[in-house]
Amino acid sequence: MKTYSSKFLASVVAATLTILALAMMLLVKYYGHYFLVIVIPTVLFFGAAFFSISFIIRKYIIDRIKPIYNTIRDLPVSGNKMDKIELDPNNLLLGVKYEVEEWAKTQLKEIERLKELERYRKDFVGNVSHELKTPIFNIQGYVLTLLEGGLDDPKINKLYLKRTEKSIDRMVSIVEDLESITKLESGELKLNMARFDIVKTAEEVIEMEQWQANESKISVQVVNKPEKPIYVLADKKRILEVLTNLVGNGIKYGKKKGNVNISFHDLEDNIIVEVSDDGIGIGKKDLPRVFERFFRVDKSRSREQGGTGLGLSIVKHIIEAHNQSINVRSLVDKGTTFNFTLEKAK
Repeated sequence: MKTYSSKFLASVVAATLTILALAMMLLVKYYGHYFLVIVIPTVLFFGAAFFSISFIIRKYIIDRIKPIYNTIRDLPVSGNKMDKIELDPNNLLLGVKYEVEEWAKTQLKEIERLKELERYRKDFVGNVSHELKTPIFNIQGYVLTLLEGGLDDPKINKLYLKRTEKSIDRMVSIVEDLESITKLESGELKLNMARFDIVKTAEEVIEMEQWQANESKISVQVVNKPEKPIYVLADKKRILEVLTNLVGNGIKYGKKKGNVNISFHDLEDNIIVEVSDDGIGIGKKDLPRVFERFFRVDKSRSREQGGTGLGLSIVKHIIEAHNQSINVRSLVDKGTTFNFTLEKAK
């Protein structure tokens, strides 16, 4: 719908009234010789009518439109009020129309964001329930068996108690990982930034994971080891957690007698750390989801080996907390490579 300014409306009304006044005066003075007497009052009448009507219209619109405008602008969007701008008194309707349209667009975006958060919440609750359900049912089954007489049977009592302990440990791991993610997301978990040698840290991780690698007959090593230490500025404990998770994943999903390699690449002010394996790989459709909570490429194998499905999500949060980035590339049956950046220590 086309809108008109208050000046235009006032001009139209004033011109109409002036024409009517002029016509009346012409009728009165028809064929007379009083030109100035007719023209001067006509002009004065037009001016007075124009300014009076313009003032009345603007006053009327401002008094009624501005409170509505201010109410709309004061409505919070994502917890913040929209920035106020001054309305043009000469084009109030057009200005308010534009602002209402912009406000409506913002509200639609906010509604979509809330819907997405609701979907995420439902998925998250469903995933947590599913992950906890398995160990809880296992514990319930073991305890019932022991209560119904298994406790007195030396063949199963110790075995079932060990299985119960394993299920409890799994539940504890899930809860601890969830707590870590929550702290990282909220900024509650502060990073303890320090200067340390990332190559030495990687070797510490290899030493810790060696027993698991030996079981799968997988070789874990630093390839093209630099001659000098590479010092980075980061939270050593958290980066140790990142490397442990990535190396552990490489071993879990690697092929027997395969390799998990850690390498380092110089990138001006940063260092790129790469952890690669020659295992089962990740399909193209699954690749964008690897950092999602509870997402697993091979669900049965992950649960068999005790993964919580939260490790890579924690890894991503830790790296992003350092204001750095992490990426993944993979081919099915060819292997997977994770790489992340860290700031060099000066």
